[in-house]
Amino acid sequence: MKVRLGYVAISKALDITTSSTITYTNYVNKGYDTKKLLEITKNNINALKEIMIYNVKNNIHFYRLTSKLVPLATHDKVSFNYITPFLNEYKEIGKIINDNNIRVDTHPDQYAVLNSMDKKTVKNTFQILEYHYKVLNALNINNPIIILHVGSMAGGKKASITRFINNFNKLPDHIKKCIAVENDDKTYNIKDVLYLCKKINVPMVLDYHHYVCNNDGEKLEDYINDILNTWKNINPKFHFSSPKSMLKKEFRSHHDYVNENDFIKFIKLLKPYNKDVDIMLEAKAKDDALSRLARQLKYKTDYKFIDESTFIV
Repeated sequence: MKVRLGYVAISKALDITTSSTITYTNYVNKGYDTKKLLEITKNNINALKEIMIYNVKNNIHFYRLTSKLVPLATHDKVSFNYITPFLNEYKEIGKIINDNNIRVDTHPDQYAVLNSMDKKTVKNTFQILEYHYKVLNALNINNPIIILHVGSMAGGKKASITRFINNFNKLPDHIKKCIAVENDDKTYNIKDVLYLCKKINVPMVLDYHHYVCNNDGEKLEDYINDILNTWKNINPKFHFSSPKSMLKKEFRSHHDYVNENDFIKFIKLLKPYNKDVDIMLEAKAKDDALSRLARQLKYKTDYKFIDESTFIV
């Protein structure tokens, strides 16, 4: 079983960001126009290119794109073309990604609530998903994945899941094909999300930390095979993080680093299925957390490391 580790958005080793932005208030009050948005977007795209080069040089093959690459891209009072002016830049970055077999996915922020009872929120969610798709498409990402939570629980869990299904069915086919759904830390546990994913035939992303925070006593090993089987033409992916502390108010928050002992236990659960997997580390220390975990695994296990972020179990 081959395991590839990934990190989210920002490299701690580089003094750059792909998430520079501007508030709508400043955009209006300072009299900015599309030129300002394009300037910020260009800087973010240039930073993304540097991060992808960094990932290649450090043999990191799994990366989550920021949701904030393009400022105000999904604001209902702002409209501008953030793809065509940068087609060459997107193409260059996409070539780096594809030539080096890097998996890139996205995870829209908390404003994407597909099952909201508010029509405006649902409409905006459609716009958010279209934005993520356009960027992934411009980068020529193979098998693009956009990860969603189930979202609202207004009206009860059963009604909320039904709303998700109904709104999912209204999405354009090109976006439906990208959607994966993740269990969350408060409401929708692995049973709920696995049921939903089977109903709409999309992959399920198992978040280990969320499972620990939100379960009904179910054993994870009883669900792993079904979760793996939701993935058809691409390696299954998982999210892994550790609690900030054992205090109740901090337990759901992410730690800077990953508890290597918990991670090793998780790998033991996956090993019997012998499927190659990709694991996104949702740790605050980003690529530093990835590198530290790799060093700890080399010390504590007999995993065969292929490179800095990939190993065989």
